[in-house]
Amino acid sequence: MSSLLAQLPAALAASLTTIGTVQTSMAMVGVRAFARAAPHAATWFPSVTVLKPLHGAEPLLAEALESFFVQDYPSFQLVFGVQRADDPAACTVRALCARYKWVDAVLVVDPTPHGTNHKIANLINMFAKAKHDVLVVSDSDMHVAPNYIARVAAALGVPGTGLVTSLYVGRPAAAHVPAQLGAAYITQIFASGAVMARALGRQDCLGATMALTRATLRRIGGWEALSPYVADDGVLGRLVLETGQSIALAATVPATTVAETGFAALFRHELRWARTIRAMAPVGFVLSAVQFPIFWGLMTLALAPGQAWAFALLGLACVSRVVSGRMIEMALGAARTPFWLVPARDVLSMVVMAAAFMGQHVAWRGEILSTAQDRVLARQAETFATSPFLASREG
Repeated sequence: MSSLLAQLPAALAASLTTIGTVQTSMAMVGVRAFARAAPHAATWFPSVTVLKPLHGAEPLLAEALESFFVQDYPSFQLVFGVQRADDPAACTVRALCARYKWVDAVLVVDPTPHGTNHKIANLINMFAKAKHDVLVVSDSDMHVAPNYIARVAAALGVPGTGLVTSLYVGRPAAAHVPAQLGAAYITQIFASGAVMARALGRQDCLGATMALTRATLRRIGGWEALSPYVADDGVLGRLVLETGQSIALAATVPATTVAETGFAALFRHELRWARTIRAMAPVGFVLSAVQFPIFWGLMTLALAPGQAWAFALLGLACVSRVVSGRMIEMALGAARTPFWLVPARDVLSMVVMAAAFMGQHVAWRGEILSTAQDRVLARQAETFATSPFLASREG
């Protein structure tokens, strides 16, 4: 009996390695199917206001913002917002407005606070300048294709749809290892997890793109309803679903800038995501550990040292993660991750997961915020914790 008990940890680790390897392959198949699917027919071309809350100078900011000025869409407005007159992002916006004088664009500078979420406070301040009834909120670091607004509007035009979001991939701002690891997480793990989540019935709001009508926003209580929460995207998704409407995934895949040049900055950023997800979906957060089969393969080898089957299982996990990751990147048109970084990516992800259980505070743009309020909301909505494949990430 004692011999069998001694073998249980290795057997458990081997089981998790196997499950993770299968999940990795399934995620790759799902992403390829998403990439091949035909987009919604563009039969609805409403005037659109794009809201871009900004904070500080970020790498590739001008390039990311410029991709919105060159949209191939008949009628749109761009509203940019900062909360300080000396915010360097304001200079970038003014330069782009001067270059694209024919684009309807406005910069709002307003320091008025609203709750603890500064992004939502910025949106509340910007909202008075929004001209149109279709609203698209997009993060500052998103690089989009010229058909981005058209694809988002087409998805929102499907009857019964109350909110549209989108997948996105990582784009390293420079060839630093931390930036490449960060991009690998977003593309290979987050994006594929979002596809798997939808296949399993979840309808998550992915915060980098949040599109809805002014009427739906009024029904959920306005931007003010999101101001107490860190995970504003998850809360918005829940409130829209409660109206009886669905959340659609647009047939477009923006890229988000991954600016971290050091491991400490990358760890803090990913820890914020992890604690936010844990607050909103604690059960799903724990179950999502199966997404890292190389880590579990290494654990299997450590628990069954020298065993040929453990070496073989680890090798299978490595091949599956590397091949599936590369296929996902190709399908989504994302930056390629060097194959030798994939094992490090799995190990780092598990370290971040473990650290997520050691507190509930997160660092965001120089502020320390608590996820306690998000936990209260999550306990009121069990649907946030039903899937092992999570699709939430705060930018």
